[in-house]
Amino acid sequence: MGHRLYVLFLRLPVMGRILFLAITLIIVFGIMIHLIEPKSFPSIFDGIWWAIITSSTVGYGDFYPATHAGRIVAVALILIGAGVLSAYFVSLAAATVTNQNAYLEGKIAFKGRRHMIIVGWNERSREVINQATHLDEESSIILIDETLSENPYTDKRVHFIKGKPYMDETLLKANIQHAKFALITADQSKNEGEADMYSILTLLAIKGIQQNVYCVIEILKGEQIPNARRAGADEVIQTNKQTSYVMINSLLEKGMSATVLSMLNQLKGGNLTFIPVPSEMIGKTFQSVNSQLLKERKLLIGIKVGEETKLNPPLTLSLNGTEQLLVICD
Repeated sequence: MGHRLYVLFLRLPVMGRILFLAITLIIVFGIMIHLIEPKSFPSIFDGIWWAIITSSTVGYGDFYPATHAGRIVAVALILIGAGVLSAYFVSLAAATVTNQNAYLEGKIAFKGRRHMIIVGWNERSREVINQATHLDEESSIILIDETLSENPYTDKRVHFIKGKPYMDETLLKANIQHAKFALITADQSKNEGEADMYSILTLLAIKGIQQNVYCVIEILKGEQIPNARRAGADEVIQTNKQTSYVMINSLLEKGMSATVLSMLNQLKGGNLTFIPVPSEMIGKTFQSVNSQLLKERKLLIGIKVGEETKLNPPLTLSLNGTEQLLVICD
């Protein structure tokens, strides 16, 4: 029995063992002083109280030994107990610092739910995090990256996980099982083919653990879009094509790039979004629906049917309720 207790004691963490020793010493010396000087320490509780105060070097003076035997016990308690308690508080401080450093270095697992996971640290992910933290003050964001040495954000809502995003160990630390969204950005330090390969590999790893996470993936080469779809991407962003569209529009219409960015910037009032067709507007024409939405300060610019988006469709087009309306609103 004694051996088993000893083994269990050794299995405790260092802080647990020191705390156990400190509590044991306080109880033992409290009982001893009560037995040696029952007049000065009428109860065991008074003895334990004195042992706590003495070992912590506070020394209130409400209880004190009057005999030589009692004072010898007090000296022993000061020499032994104070050392044990000091070791405990030093270990506690060291553990706190170690834990804080581990958190900053991305070694601590995330335990929350309904969070957003962003893979890769770059200017695009930085801007996404900046906008997300301003638009949603409650949700947590998990940043996964293997190149950062520590969390680039002081905001407690941004939790950093250091590691390869396509490894199960890293994704489980990010609590992918309970994530709501995942955004996979392309690593532009690699060539386009390698970047897309790693992005799709990360997508496969995420979907392999949690199929229901809504995954948005950034793809650089158009030929890899079918592979991203097969891997389970819910949405594919082809960065190069989008950038080229903005560039050609800027060449044809000067200042168009700033206008497009302004329209998409959520923090500056831009709100380009899809809304369902209101039930009372089913069967009406695009023109009449647009007129009604304008009264609600919503500008209708197109519709989405399945995967196809039609901008500025014919005004006489009748809406049957299966479409999504592309609007700009406050």
